[in-house]
Amino acid sequence: MKHLLGIDDLGADGIGEVLRLADSFLEVTRRDIPKVPALRGKTVVSMFYEDSTRTRLSFETAAKRLSADTMTFSAGSSSLRKGESLLDTVRTVEAMGIDALVVRHRSSGVPQRIAGWIDASIVNAGDGWHEHPTQALLDAFTLRRHRGDNFAGMKVSIVGDIKHSRVARSNVKALSSLGAEVTLVGPPTLMPPDLEGWPVTVNYDIDEVLPTTDVLYVLRIQRERQSEALFPSLREYATRYGVTTERLARLPADALVMHPGPTNRGVEIDALVADDPRSVINEQVANGVAVRMAVLYMLLGSGEGRAA
Repeated sequence: MKHLLGIDDLGADGIGEVLRLADSFLEVTRRDIPKVPALRGKTVVSMFYEDSTRTRLSFETAAKRLSADTMTFSAGSSSLRKGESLLDTVRTVEAMGIDALVVRHRSSGVPQRIAGWIDASIVNAGDGWHEHPTQALLDAFTLRRHRGDNFAGMKVSIVGDIKHSRVARSNVKALSSLGAEVTLVGPPTLMPPDLEGWPVTVNYDIDEVLPTTDVLYVLRIQRERQSEALFPSLREYATRYGVTTERLARLPADALVMHPGPTNRGVEIDALVADDPRSVINEQVANGVAVRMAVLYMLLGSGEGRAA
């Protein structure tokens, strides 16, 4: 595998391989010295054109725990402010001798375009409304650790701003390919305009799906990507779709609550729900390091990535 641009680059077998590798790397992260020399001599660059805390730090931590050298590109303090093009920027970074570029961008398709410009391996860390493959992988890994390898028949309800969510798109692909049954829940205005080909069902009533949901996956309202009023107010959204303690009580006793972060407590999820024992939000963050270690190793550790 040269790049990870979307879940389709992996398929069910590839996802399984990432999850198996992540098991080994999770053990590494729990050692007193959580480091292995698997990518010694390799250089991994984080190139983020959007704000990020979890994903950027997770990738940088993963690279360092594999003993790779790391560089961080900040769009706000780069020559982009002087008019330099994206093409010239990435070729300048490549000229410094790199092996992998982890890219996040507000526009869909940018990681794919960069993959055609340079020889380094490209990892999509989120592009526009398109995909966020490593988030879906760490979510699948978290579920696997709780529910085992068999996803068949697992009922996953993804609730919230589906329309603007790259996380939802990647999770629909990943979880459905593993056998889960995915339901999208939210107001009609926050659903994608065309769901043809999506292996999902749609329900506009969160209270209707709660009693049969094994995994409640909560998304935040992405106001930074909205150019129009898609619901009357945040208060009304919270009333109709927010995951409250009352709604938590309607879930099966062994159901899990997930969220990719950052959480808007009091809007899509109550604080008490986010901190409930059935919530695995912090576990998702911890598992992200092991999963991203697995991805970087698959790209660079076997010698199939760009030669150092």
